[in-house]
Amino acid sequence: MTQRPATASTLGTRDRVALVVLLTASFTLAVDFSILNVALPRIGREVGFALADLQWIATAFAVCAAGLTLLFGRCADLYGRRRQFLLGIALLGVASLVGGLADDPGLLLLARVAQGVATAAVTPAALSLLTTSFPEGPLRERALGLNGALMAAGFTTGAVLGGLLTDLVSWRWAFFVNVIVAVAVLAVGPRVLAETRAERRPRLDVPGAVTVTLALTAGVYGLTQAGERSWGDVRSWGALLFAAAMTLVFLATERAVAEPLVPLGVLRRRTTGWGNLAGVVAFATETSVVFLLTIYLQSVRGFTPLQAGLTFAVLGAGTVVGGLVAPRVIGRVGGKRAIVSGLLVQAAATAPLVLLGDAWAWLVVLLAATFVGGVANLVAIVGFMVTATSGLPDGEQGLATGLATMSQQVGITLGTPVMSAIVTASGAATTAQVMHGVSTALAVNAAICAAAAGLVAVAVPGGRVR
Repeated sequence: MTQRPATASTLGTRDRVALVVLLTASFTLAVDFSILNVALPRIGREVGFALADLQWIATAFAVCAAGLTLLFGRCADLYGRRRQFLLGIALLGVASLVGGLADDPGLLLLARVAQGVATAAVTPAALSLLTTSFPEGPLRERALGLNGALMAAGFTTGAVLGGLLTDLVSWRWAFFVNVIVAVAVLAVGPRVLAETRAERRPRLDVPGAVTVTLALTAGVYGLTQAGERSWGDVRSWGALLFAAAMTLVFLATERAVAEPLVPLGVLRRRTTGWGNLAGVVAFATETSVVFLLTIYLQSVRGFTPLQAGLTFAVLGAGTVVGGLVAPRVIGRVGGKRAIVSGLLVQAAATAPLVLLGDAWAWLVVLLAATFVGGVANLVAIVGFMVTATSGLPDGEQGLATGLATMSQQVGITLGTPVMSAIVTASGAATTAQVMHGVSTALAVNAAICAAAAGLVAVAVPGGRVR
């Protein structure tokens, strides 16, 4: 059955329920990126991970989630978005059940790999179901705004929820929550989601799929190793060099094959190329601000992990507000100007954090700045989503949302190791050195936002993207 898009001004009951199903899935997947972070030490003790191996609980998930997302985005176009979404949710439920019951490291890592594969399958399928169900204009902008707000709030919620579940119940419930969500989505989804796929099904570009997956997987692995170890570690730069080589092979392959996985004409569209660059910056800068402020709160102010997580509830509220106001901003000024203004306000909100000190009054500044930064960041993110997916036919929406999802996950992965390198360059022997490193990284973070805003203002055509 072919999906009948909602009209430009109406949203029926079935459309509303379908939207809830898709948003619930997106929120749950965003939570999974951070829900286990605060529980890692306890997981290590109970399951038997060595301290040096704890990183693999996060790395195994991130590598698969980012490395396979472009491939699955195209598969959604070719073989059915609804089918891929539901199969991915089923895999997420099974993997989460296995992870929650795991009693040895190998089984837990296998579950995390499967969760990463499920995330790579579900995220672009859910996004492309949104973009093909709602026509370009206010309804799509509202849906993408809600999606962006819940995804961004999910990263913050994951840290808070992970701390609460670990302290009050068990870290295993960080897995079991996904099982409950998967059962609910599978019970309702088949009734309200209609199938959408390309009218013509070309052959899958296998060489392109293999090379881009290798490039993304190696790139994300190199970035995570840089964050865990150092940029000078052979596993970091070796993986990044391999990723660069595979990227060149992928581009050469796409020029040679008749039906490429990623038509280079799509990448040459300035709205797609520069829009996705803006997405990488938006996700990299805001998630790394959370990392930097976590260091400040715990290493300088002496907060517990749970106290630090609860502090970021204000940021989470800002992202929700940003997701709600973003469609109105885009409706007034267009996607390009939403990105530019969002990144500029985010830079302005980050700048005062450079001066953070140890007086309690600075916490008020931190809360106000993170709230404003959260609002602005979501305006930029929704602007990026609208810009990067506009002007393309429904048959390429899986590709477009796969690219957008890849930008999101690369940004999330990239920000922390880059900012961590800046912090550690200042030394960590004293509180003053840590604070200097955090301040320097926050200044760089704000500068990156401002520079990206300038590039988008110059490179993306027009004031409105429709």
